[in-house]
Amino acid sequence: MVERKDPSALSAILKAASDPTRRQILTLLAQNGPLKVTDIARRFDQSLNAVSKHIKTLEGAGLVSRLTEWREHLIEVQMAPLSEIDTWFAELRSIWALRLDALDAALKEDNDDK
Repeated sequence: MVERKDPSALSAILKAASDPTRRQILTLLAQNGPLKVTDIARRFDQSLNAVSKHIKTLEGAGLVSRLTEWREHLIEVQMAPLSEIDTWFAELRSIWALRLDALDAALKEDNDDK
């Protein structure tokens, strides 16, 4: 198994992405590009403060970045951290592939003995 430089990064990404509202925010930003915090908040049945907290959680995990222009805060999705999830799933897939290959070999060996 491949060891990560910072194992807590994957945990932070998964924790941030575990909330449905935060996943919707990520999808919204991926589809539309950078948006103002107020424009994001308008799309949800939550207060501006609640949406801001979701955005701060996403920022903490590195999933979004904030561009400040005067009083406007533009939020932009960062896709690179999602590669951590992809890498983890790839590792899981390879482990299962090895296990399934071993099971297949055992079943073939059992059939050959009969």
